[in-house]
Amino acid sequence: MNQTMQQPLHAELKFLADRSAPLVYVPSRGGGDQTEHVGNYRTHEVEIRDAREELPAPDLDGEGFMLLTHRSEVSDFYDDAQLRSTYHAELIELLQRVTGARRVEVFDDTRRSSSVSKQRQHGARDPANIVHNDYTHDSGPRRLEDFFSDSPDQASRLKQRRFAIVNAWRPIGEPVVDHPLVVCDARTVGDDDLVAVERRGADRTGELQVALHQPEQRWYYYPRMNRDEVLLFKTYDSALDGRTRFTPHSSCKDPRAPANAAPRESLETRCLLFF
Repeated sequence: MNQTMQQPLHAELKFLADRSAPLVYVPSRGGGDQTEHVGNYRTHEVEIRDAREELPAPDLDGEGFMLLTHRSEVSDFYDDAQLRSTYHAELIELLQRVTGARRVEVFDDTRRSSSVSKQRQHGARDPANIVHNDYTHDSGPRRLEDFFSDSPDQASRLKQRRFAIVNAWRPIGEPVVDHPLVVCDARTVGDDDLVAVERRGADRTGELQVALHQPEQRWYYYPRMNRDEVLLFKTYDSALDGRTRFTPHSSCKDPRAPANAAPRESLETRCLLFF
């Protein structure tokens, strides 16, 4: 082993314990409140590997995620106007170039912080602390229909061809030392590991997936991600040809992080990709 290689992170992740209780996911609205998870959950200590060292070329259709260097012209990621005028166009160009998608539509920006004061200051949400995937076999198409609610004929046409939902996650503050985003190699996740759950949001009711823990699952993170990096991960794909469709992910407390580590601040942008 390379002597400079960072040792794997051993941290606790929260998984679904069993299917015995009703399952509801109530996301935080931002500003200091907390996400609510209704159901039976338990934490497992998981080995989370350094993807920079151990996974040099992951793929959205394989592992389900990939890291890219991407310097944005945005100076303040808390400025909605800059996201609309600059960042979304940057992401659309990046995603089309990387994936070959013929069309990309941005439909959501979510800011998160591990600092309650930052949450209150910016209306940010808390870091997701449960292993989940944002969409299911049924809710992926429904999200497309919701986006094109004013044009149902267009939605119907677009659903006839392959489409996917990809999340673009990037730090927007200091390099991430604690509460990193962690992602599971989708090739190590069995179909029965993912369980559909009602997502009861303020403006819509949808469906996501939570995960049961299995020792075969392989987890990764990118240490000290910074503002000039973006982590893409796939949360839905309509293709049924064997490529990755869902990528479980979460965040975790890094027990090695110093007590005075800067709070994690991040922006997650969700995009519809049409092929």
